[in-house]
Amino acid sequence: MRTGTEGIDRRPEGVSDATVAAAGKVSEAFECIEEVRGKLYAAHRLVGTADLALGDAVDLLRAAGHAELAETIDREMVGRNVLPGRWTFQVIEEFDAGYYADFKRIQKLVCDELMDGRPHVYEAEMKAARRTPGRPGHEATPAEVGE
Repeated sequence: MRTGTEGIDRRPEGVSDATVAAAGKVSEAFECIEEVRGKLYAAHRLVGTADLALGDAVDLLRAAGHAELAETIDREMVGRNVLPGRWTFQVIEEFDAGYYADFKRIQKLVCDELMDGRPHVYEAEMKAARRTPGRPGHEATPAEVGE
């Protein structure tokens, strides 16, 4: 993979602006799915933390003499599925193996078939167009920093 100094030479020869824009939009869409995946993992951790805290609350309620209320919470909520038959880890596993894996495969297919496997061609060209050459903080590559 070529990275070039400006990024413009990432574009494979003969690839049109429209194709670069389309591949960039697929990449943008996949980045959204990556964010969704992160939020699913965050939800997984928060639900797990809440379930453990609720278990602690049940113990505290029992110790404070509220055995009946503690039993109701323990029976109805502690360890409960978030979706029918599923804890959050199962939701994540299904998402990762299905929708996420398919989306990732499609994004790679577009990158491989249209951009010779070169990622972020659209963004590289946007950087080249928007930066101010010679200005600190606008270097084309890390190698130019401090030159």
